[in-house]
This record gives sequence, C-alpha cells and structure tokens, in this order.
Amino acid sequence: MTVLTEQQLLLRDTARKLMQRIATPEYIRKLDRERLYPYELYDAWIEAGMLALPFPEAYGGLGCDITDLAIVAEELSVPSSDVIMAFGGSMFCGLNVARQGTEEQKRRFLPKLLSGELRMTISMSEPDAGSDIGAMLTTARRDGDHYIISGQKIWATGAGAKDNFINVYVKTDPKANYRQGMSLFLVDNSSPGLEVRKLDMLGRRSVGTYELTFNDVRVPAENLVGGENNGWKCVLAGLQAERAVAAACDCGAARGVFEMALAYAKERKQFTRQIGTFQAVAHMLADMQTEIEAAWSLTLRAAAMVSAGQDALREITMAKLAASEAYVKAANTGMQIMGGFGYSMEFDMQRHYRDARAATIAAGTSQIQRNLIAGLMGLKV
Repeated sequence: MTVLTEQQLLLRDTARKLMQRIATPEYIRKLDRERLYPYELYDAWIEAGMLALPFPEAYGGLGCDITDLAIVAEELSVPSSDVIMAFGGSMFCGLNVARQGTEEQKRRFLPKLLSGELRMTISMSEPDAGSDIGAMLTTARRDGDHYIISGQKIWATGAGAKDNFINVYVKTDPKANYRQGMSLFLVDNSSPGLEVRKLDMLGRRSVGTYELTFNDVRVPAENLVGGENNGWKCVLAGLQAERAVAAACDCGAARGVFEMALAYAKERKQFTRQIGTFQAVAHMLADMQTEIEAAWSLTLRAAAMVSAGQDALREITMAKLAASEAYVKAANTGMQIMGGFGYSMEFDMQRHYRDARAATIAAGTSQIQRNLIAGLMGLKV
C-alpha cells in the first residue's frame, strides 16, 4: 500500500475525527429513514475546509492535489456512500467552473461555493440517454441575453438541495454530434418553469435522486460555462479526477462495511465460539479485506498519476471498476455474515446493501468500464 505523507495522514485523521463527531450511526440512520439532506454534515465540511481542498488559492481554495482529495474522500465515505454525494457534487461541479469558466464566473461562484452559500450538482442523464449521451434530447436556444432550456433529465443526484445550482448538459446544436453540439449551463434549481421531483429509490435516500422537467426555463447567458457547444470539453476536463475520487469513495464505504462485519464476527457467538473463528466466516472477511485493499491501491496509484498530470485513463477505469465491485461484494458478504441482523432495518448493514447496489451503475456501469479497458488494449467490443 502507498505510504502516506505526514500531511496526508493529518488530512485523513482530521476527516476521520470530523465524521466520528458529526456522522454518528444515529444521525446517518435518521437521514436515510426520513430522507433528509445532510445539511449539518455539509456545513461541518465547509467549516473544516474540506470542500476547499482542491481549489486554487486565488479563489479561497487550499491548492491540494487529487491524491490528497482521494485520501480525504475515502475517509468521509466510511459511514455512508450516500451522504458523500453531497460533497462530490459541489466539488466537481465547482472544479469545472474553475477549469472552464470565465474569470467573472470564477469570482462569482467559487467563493460562495466554498463558503457554503451555494451548492452545485450535476445533471446529464435523460430517460433515453444514460450511457448513450449522444441520445440527449434536452435543448437550449438563445433568446437575447438568455437561453431557454426545454426537456427532461433524470437521475440527478442532490438536485433538490436548497441554494443549489444544477450543472445541466444540453444540446445547443441539435443537428451536430454531441461532441460539437452540447453545452453546460448553471441553472438555479428555483428557476421558474423548472420542476424538481424527488424519486423513490431503493437506496441513497438522503442526498436524493431527482427527475427534472424544464418547461422553457430561462437561464442567463452569463451562466453558460466554457462557451456554446463546448460542453463535451467540460465533461472531459475533470473526468479522470472525478473517477479517481469516485473510486476512493467506494473504497471508503466498503471499508465501513468490512469494519462493521468484522466487529460483529468478533462479538457474535454460536456454539460457544465467536463466529469469526469459524473458517467459513474468517475466509469471507479475509477475502473482503484483500479486495478492498487491492481496490484502494489501484485508486491511490490512479490518483497519483492524475496529480502528476499523467494520462491515467486506464488506471482510473480499473480503479473505478474494482472499487465499485468491491463495495457491492462487501455489502453482500456483510449481509451474509450478519444474517438476520444484517437484514433488519434496525441495523446499518442493510443500508449499505441498498446503497452499494448503485455503485456499479452510477458514473459509468461496470460493463462500460470493461469496454473501455478492453478498448485501451486495442480490442474493439
């Protein structure tokens, strides 16, 4: 495993103590049970400067690299792979503004984002356009000093949070290929004509998953990021960093599952013995820890390459695939180890089991990741 620097250990320990203080099991259970956005936890991240880590110092950031961010994200994800989505949404949408926005947009949005005055989330998928981004139908047309957005989006994580600007990808040239005809807009989620509906999902119920309907929503032209028809450039600009941190989040949540299952195996007794001393259970835990550590090593390697400015497409794809599948498998194994207690809504394993299932679907399915890896080998699939 990669040896962490003294500064990275300090960052990790700070994140761990914050989560232990705020994100208690009782708090996370309440968020899941009552479908509440983690405003208190989000405010604690802001106060501790967690959100500011990767942003340039000129805009109030701390100038840390992606490896530092991955280490913090892994720790923040241990209690829940759901609440971390609030952190990631604001961070990566904000970084897109930092990379692709005008100087005026950076000055306007980034200080407010880092102070917690506003949030950001992303919206790209549509009912008929998930992995096939080229099938996007939502459009924006110029009307004076505004654009008018019409269409429907779905699976928009966190879109209903208060004080939120949704980073919406739409077609601005319907006749062009999506790589030449897509644009990115920052849309206030309280805009007239925008309907925001929270969906009833199996898991990840706190931050929430939303359906968005744009009924001729007027958006100021100054909220166009990267220039008209340059949305694909915005997508690619932060893809590798985002995938590396997404993998770190899955590693952290998987570690949370492992720690829970291990503690149970040491405490629970059957036939006068701790169940962890039975080889069948011990081997499940050994495999779980090994797979999580392997995914984490892949993730740190990918993050280090991104931090060094290297092309890490293969490495981040492998890390995302390994980490998401490790989390799903860990949650399934954790349920088996805990038996009826894991299946009970009074215990936390069932929440991880529900939340984990989205890991191999969101941000690129496992099948898409495998296709990409194969393609990088020179294999056309």
